[in-house]
Amino acid sequence: MAAPPTPPAWNRAADPFVELVSADAITRRVAELGATITADYRAIGAGEDVVVIGVLKGSVIFMSDLIRQVALPLTVDFIGVASYGDATVSSGVVQITQDLTRPIEGKHVLVVEDIVDTGHTVHYLMANLATRNPASIKLCSLLHKPDRAEREVHIDYLGFTIPNKFVVGYGLDVAQRYRNLPFIGYVAQP
Repeated sequence: MAAPPTPPAWNRAADPFVELVSADAITRRVAELGATITADYRAIGAGEDVVVIGVLKGSVIFMSDLIRQVALPLTVDFIGVASYGDATVSSGVVQITQDLTRPIEGKHVLVVEDIVDTGHTVHYLMANLATRNPASIKLCSLLHKPDRAEREVHIDYLGFTIPNKFVVGYGLDVAQRYRNLPFIGYVAQP
């Protein structure tokens, strides 16, 4: 059996990233989160009523890896929200750019987000989804940046707490670039 292909090497001279969370650490933590989520939803007897909602676009890679670690029947949907545009600082104005494709009433909802930063986007989103009468609603975030918090948000499942750096990789971007980095890092300033 042939060895799996090696991921592409990144040109670090042209794109000087400082690695904050390694690809290996992400893989381990996602597996742990998946096991915990499986146990928690089994304990409440969620059955086949689990809907995992990915917040576009940043959560796509994280959510894809996460749901493969959850040993439950589930359905997947996506919601698009925007507060950054191409900037590196949130505007504070949240808008839904793409809504869910199916109702979530009576379902156990797990919202998967890439990062909780100021908390405005997630607070708005969780409040909006709660008005749709799910049986339960929980939040799973890959990253939390508490130094930037302006709104308190309860995170049920958290990957990593990070310092106040603008991060890219593993789904996170700046102006839609660098989502495909296998690690989470930030651009080093000269």
